[in-house]
Parts: sequence; structure tokens; C-alpha cells
Amino acid sequence: MVSFDEGPMFGAFKDFTILEFSPTLGRKFWTYVTAGMSDKKDGKLELHIFSLERDKSIVELLTAVAYYHLTSDDKLNLWHTVNFGRPWQKGSDCQFGLISLPYFDGPILENFEITNNISVIKFYWLIPITTQEREYKIKYGVEALEERLEKNNFNYLNPLRKSVI
Repeated sequence: MVSFDEGPMFGAFKDFTILEFSPTLGRKFWTYVTAGMSDKKDGKLELHIFSLERDKSIVELLTAVAYYHLTSDDKLNLWHTVNFGRPWQKGSDCQFGLISLPYFDGPILENFEITNNISVIKFYWLIPITTQEREYKIKYGVEALEERLEKNNFNYLNPLRKSVI
């Protein structure tokens, strides 16, 4: 577990943290996951994001996204875009995130069941995207954007990738 111990989130939500998973043989990249992002009344929603490198700035980014979700009347959900307010990683043109299905893991992760079907947590993938890609999604829809990403074989791990638009 890692945490970002600055800003308004620090100490405000005691059950919130970020889980950091090292690369493995099956996944040769770092995985960062929110834990405790949603409160009980709004249902369970958690996000994950990938990185080629261990990067404390991603902990800050996910913490800010979670803080927005926890304190805003506009709750985040599938297919929403999030303004990071800065590049995803150093030098990146990706300043937004698209909340998407967890394509690598499928429905088992997307609808993660907690002990004896008492609760289901929705785990979604936060895909870093550029301003142009966000505008394209707004104009043509998420399906059109996903088709462009797939057609262009976008590298979701490369912070220096160029826009597919």
C-alpha cells in the first residue's frame, strides 16, 4: 500500500489507500489500484491504471481522482473522462483519463464479488488519453474513440505516445 500524504485527501478518508503491484511474469508493468474510493451509499467503484515504471506521481493522480469522486455531487462512472490537471506522467500529452472496462481481466474483475455475494465492487481501467482523444469521444462517442485506439494499436503504457486523432 502507498499513499499520498499531502493535500485535502490526507486524513480526510481513513479507509482510502492506493495499492501498488510490481511487475510479474504475466504483467510486465506496474499496476496502481484505488482502495476505498467509493462510499457505501454510492456503490463500490475502484479504478486501476498501469505504468512501465514505478511512479509516485500516479499515486497522487489516483488520490486526486478519488477525492473528486468522494466529494463531488457528480460521481464518476464507466465511460466518463477525468481531467488530470497535469500530464499523466512526465512529458506525456495524456492529461485526461477514460474510465473503461478492464479489458485485460474481463467481467471477473469488473464485477468483483466480496465474500458470499454480499457486495460487488466495480473495477474499471483508467486509460490515459490526450485532449484530442477526449474531444473526439465527446463528439463521436466512446465506441468511436475505442475503435480509433484499437485501429492505431495505441500503446497504453507509453506516456510519450502521440494522439490517435
